[in-house]
Amino acid sequence: MRLTPILMLLGSLTTAAAQETSKSTVINLDSSQWKHDKESDSILLHADPKTGAMELLVRFPAGHVIAPHFHESNERLIVAEGQVTLKQDSGDTPIDAGGYAFLPAKVVQRLSCTSKTRCTFYLIWDGNPQSHPAK
Repeated sequence: MRLTPILMLLGSLTTAAAQETSKSTVINLDSSQWKHDKESDSILLHADPKTGAMELLVRFPAGHVIAPHFHESNERLIVAEGQVTLKQDSGDTPIDAGGYAFLPAKVVQRLSCTSKTRCTFYLIWDGNPQSHPAK
């Protein structure tokens, strides 16, 4: 995956982040408006204009590889559907549906959807989620 779609998504979320939510939010996957781009679908769940923190649901097709990158803030990931694999120097770690990963700020992420079905996961950044390409 090129970082351009993610950077475009984050840019478009800046507008949403400027709109502070003061009400409860409920989102059901089957009736939600997913934002589509060439490589993924996403739903913005919440954005904090003060800290830049945000939450989102993303889904990728089976076999999709996310280009190595890192973020300006810590990221947490919970897999809702499929299997996501985190590639590290120490080896590959599969994260099954219901699994959790903590990805520290500025540490390179190498993720892929290794299931035969699409992967859907919840992401939360505790600050500015700006993404940078990595090797």
